[in-house]
Amino acid sequence: MMEEWRVVLSSRLFFVALTLVVFVGAQWLYGRTRFLLFNPVLLSMATLIALLNAFGISYQDYMKGGELISFFLAPAVVALAVPLYERLTDIRAQRLAILSSVTVGSLVGIITAAGLAALLGMGKTLVITIAPKSATAPIALAVVEKLGGFAPLAAAFSVVTGVLGGIIGVPFLRLLRIQSRYAIGLAIGAASHGIGTARAMEEGEIEGAFAGLALSLCGILTALLTPLFVKLFLA
Repeated sequence: MMEEWRVVLSSRLFFVALTLVVFVGAQWLYGRTRFLLFNPVLLSMATLIALLNAFGISYQDYMKGGELISFFLAPAVVALAVPLYERLTDIRAQRLAILSSVTVGSLVGIITAAGLAALLGMGKTLVITIAPKSATAPIALAVVEKLGGFAPLAAAFSVVTGVLGGIIGVPFLRLLRIQSRYAIGLAIGAASHGIGTARAMEEGEIEGAFAGLALSLCGILTALLTPLFVKLFLA
């Protein structure tokens, strides 16, 4: 029996199924309660970590299934082009406002994160690692690896930033009485990349489309601006 159980736990499909069941359950719970801390991504991560610890499953074994799920990340990102295409007229009409606001958002994200890290006395390597936190994880990883930071920690910073943006982004903007659906989408996408974009899509098609646009532009700008920031202030 134990041997059969070990075979199941080493199966890639088992971890795929486990992840999907946990995420669907988290989505159901969030949909029923709308409680901010029940954010599906946050709740799924916490549940999976608890399960892996409880059953003594290593991260490497779990990632046998995680890699299969990650394969679909790229097509999912490409799918964001659909709502963008449907809002192409709006995007063209507001292209200067969009570009300027996302550029400012990218700069603020880099400077505040790296500046706070420097003020707290972190070393150059950690400052570099946290600087691209607002970009989606693959871009943050590539930037940090190129600049000599800690890539795994950069991925963690990026995920935490996305989760926080997904939890508090919309309520914070409502508190500031931001009414523009375009501004809400751009702010969330620029500050909290893919996870925030998923949250923005819950608000509506316009918020989701502009969050996806900000996610893409912010990723490009972060890849360009972070090395410049490092050269100017950390050389």
